[in-house]
Amino acid sequence: MITPVHSPLRVGFAGTPEFSRLALQAILDAGFIVPLTLTQPDRPAGRGLKLTPSAVKQLALTHNIPVAQPRSLRLDGKFPDEALAAQTCLVAAQLDVLVVAAYGLILPQWVLSLPRYGCLNIHASLLPRWRGAAPIQRAIEAGDSQTGVTIMQMDIGLDTGDMLLVEPLPIESTDNAATLHDKLAKQGSRLIIAALHALQKNALTRTPQPEQGVTYAAKLDKAEAALDLTQSAEMLARRIRAFNPAPGATVLLPGINEPVKVWNAICVDDRTHSLPGAVLQKSELGIDIACAQGTLRLLELQRAGGKRQPAAVFIQGWSDK
Repeated sequence: MITPVHSPLRVGFAGTPEFSRLALQAILDAGFIVPLTLTQPDRPAGRGLKLTPSAVKQLALTHNIPVAQPRSLRLDGKFPDEALAAQTCLVAAQLDVLVVAAYGLILPQWVLSLPRYGCLNIHASLLPRWRGAAPIQRAIEAGDSQTGVTIMQMDIGLDTGDMLLVEPLPIESTDNAATLHDKLAKQGSRLIIAALHALQKNALTRTPQPEQGVTYAAKLDKAEAALDLTQSAEMLARRIRAFNPAPGATVLLPGINEPVKVWNAICVDDRTHSLPGAVLQKSELGIDIACAQGTLRLLELQRAGGKRQPAAVFIQGWSDK
């Protein structure tokens, strides 16, 4: 059991993208004191590649919360001055707990040990399945029927800490990475508030992760975006949903000299009709492509520099000769 804490709870926050921003907003709405946020350094974004603050930084600044943006937290790493400055900020913040959600940096032991009650992580999977960087996408790609959120007491391992709260969420057949992300972000925001309230009441129970069922959600690689039509149509349809919106899945079509982005597709059957890559049919229903097993129907596509188009519109400007 975690030792009870008296209000007001001082909650530090470490996160970067929109998934994290929703959790920080929930913590603020719940009335917890947030004396410090950690987030990734500003990154180039948009056509002009203008340096842009993270979603978490933007929210923190609107609430006048101090922000630290070290490139590393390792005191013996490449950026020791930045890590030392972050350490100074964390010590001064006198945190009861640090909430971590999609932060993007590994926390060394000195960070994990600094808050009075350690660090709680919002992880978008049912641990120990899909530890690692891309649990949302890998769950869809694997054809999982459900995922969920685990609130975890962090330790030095990669998503290996004790589980505090676990709640499943069904994966619908139409879910892509964007829609599932939004559902899990809302779920995670709700669960972290429940965990923080339970922390105050000495009601959090730590459960070690089971040794069986461990899988790792490897970071997405752009090289995976190119659809290999020698694989099954069902698997490729899942990958398209998993890679929507980023990094996106692409396919090579006859008569087009560059990869075409595929936003949506379905497997229409599991039989083999022709050689992989053959265009079986073009109609208002979609573009049917033969795979090693089954037929993949492309429903929404985008040429380089063009707009997203339903297949019925796309084929009007496509000559496959």
